[in-house]
Amino acid sequence: MCVWFALTTVATLTALPSSAAELVGFDGRGYRPGTIVIKNSERRLYLILGQGKAIRYKVAVGKNGKSWTGSAFITAKYVAPDWSPSAEVRRDHPNLPRLIKGGAPNNPMGAAAMTLSNGNYAIHGTNRPGSIGRAVSYGCIRMSNRDVRDLFQRVGVYTPVVALR
Repeated sequence: MCVWFALTTVATLTALPSSAAELVGFDGRGYRPGTIVIKNSERRLYLILGQGKAIRYKVAVGKNGKSWTGSAFITAKYVAPDWSPSAEVRRDHPNLPRLIKGGAPNNPMGAAAMTLSNGNYAIHGTNRPGSIGRAVSYGCIRMSNRDVRDLFQRVGVYTPVVALR
């Protein structure tokens, strides 16, 4: 399989959005540049740049018993995606509609989404910015809409994703 990813160099970091994203030192030994590393315990997502640097974003992670660890990769990218609640979400919230169109103010996927290969999970924006920095999801990784747009432009399909405790 040919693995494609968008390598972001340190020189392009002047384009960081004015948000929670920041350039940080990161011991990325064992991770190729372009890899996304999620640290659930920190509630942070890192895009590895190489040369000891990463872009760090504040995220929301899975609530107790819903977060995941392991490896995956991005399978697809969507702008303003529609959302259909999973069977588990529908059990907990039976009044939710079966489909919420992309761009609707009540769509929990926000501005963009990147689906992952490890099941019914995605890295996506949110219509609830107050949830960022908390453990509140059913396993998806939520980002501010500004940050998800930034990450969306920096990575591609097949980008590796590693989630740690």
